[in-house]
Amino acid sequence: MKKLITRRTFLRRVTAAPLAVTLPAWMPRMAFAAEQTDPRGDMLVVIFLRGAADALNFVVPHGEDAYYAHRPTIGIPRPDDSRAERDRRVLDLDGFFGFHPMLAPLLPAWQEKHLAIVHACGAPDESRSHFRAMALMERGVETESGPASGWLGRHLATHNTGNGSPLRAIGLGERVPASIRGPVPASALRSIAEFHLGGDEQALRAMQAALNALYTTDDVLGPAGIDTLSIMQVLSKLDLDAYQPTTDQPYPESELGLGLKQVAMLVKAEVGLEVAAVDHGGWDTHFLQGGSQGQMAGLLDDLGRSLAAFHADLFDYANRLSVVVMSEFGRRLQENGSLGTDHGHGSLMLALGGNVRGGRVHGRWPGLGDEALVGPGDLAVTTDYRDVLGELCRKRLLNDALAEIFPGHEVVPLGVFT
Repeated sequence: MKKLITRRTFLRRVTAAPLAVTLPAWMPRMAFAAEQTDPRGDMLVVIFLRGAADALNFVVPHGEDAYYAHRPTIGIPRPDDSRAERDRRVLDLDGFFGFHPMLAPLLPAWQEKHLAIVHACGAPDESRSHFRAMALMERGVETESGPASGWLGRHLATHNTGNGSPLRAIGLGERVPASIRGPVPASALRSIAEFHLGGDEQALRAMQAALNALYTTDDVLGPAGIDTLSIMQVLSKLDLDAYQPTTDQPYPESELGLGLKQVAMLVKAEVGLEVAAVDHGGWDTHFLQGGSQGQMAGLLDDLGRSLAAFHADLFDYANRLSVVVMSEFGRRLQENGSLGTDHGHGSLMLALGGNVRGGRVHGRWPGLGDEALVGPGDLAVTTDYRDVLGELCRKRLLNDALAEIFPGHEVVPLGVFT
């Protein structure tokens, strides 16, 4: 007698084997994508720095005296400050702004004009609440009213490329990020080690058999089962440990580094990937933030080395791959009594790729004088983050449906993208 597979049995088996994303460069390209309807633009990777990254110690306004007056302990020494060791000073970019010294790996991308910065950038919301700010930003809206879907989800829904790949949109982590939720299915993917079930081929075959049986006997879960099986059939052939990047610049052995390595494998295998959302947490630096060294320096070191390795690995794809780095808001200008920074307002964004007007800091700098600060003493927002993402959608993703992607907002491009 044939044994039936119930939903409960299926879900128990699936949750015991989380999916993951890794594709080696030498893997044959997969033919998921159907004939396109709309022209397909760049592949997009969005890295969200969760916790509100301190924009002022990230890209330092070393030409502004007020920065040092308000940050006597955690301020990053000027490039010409001979009292500080050279490897602890700001890395000058344009005579006014400079990188935190831990971002040295990104200097080559800046110098080859593949890296652009938008400073004093952010959302209109001034709640300084992580939960509210992230929710609104990922939805691409200004208030709680409006669509519940994410801005990336609406981009995918309004841009019919004829791409039927189950890997069209992915989020690296336990669940699909809010930014890519919408009518187009997106996959939450984890590590290859977990996906391979410790090398237990029998268990993997059992999982595939369960999915086969499920989608052929259940009309409701059929499409989801088909997509999941398609993903499993691709990913079961992959080996993260055997992957060799294009260059000898290594990815950090961190969650972010390994996540970006997996995205690179997907890009090279051409499985129909259009959007990848990657989270990087830990940026809520209320206590012991540090300056040139310390807590935030470690986060920037990981970010800089991960982005540099990803850019070098995919340099041949630079003209059809866009990377954006963003955070929900910035930090207070004045350091606090715990050698950290409190929730602020203005932040920054990075744009990386061969399709940006790089080697420059975009946007209007409001200054750090008392008359220029907002709220309790925060960097003002002079560029709405949706202006950057809207320009990206139109110029690089080839999607003009900006009124649907960012409802209620009229996009004003800055000229960040070519």
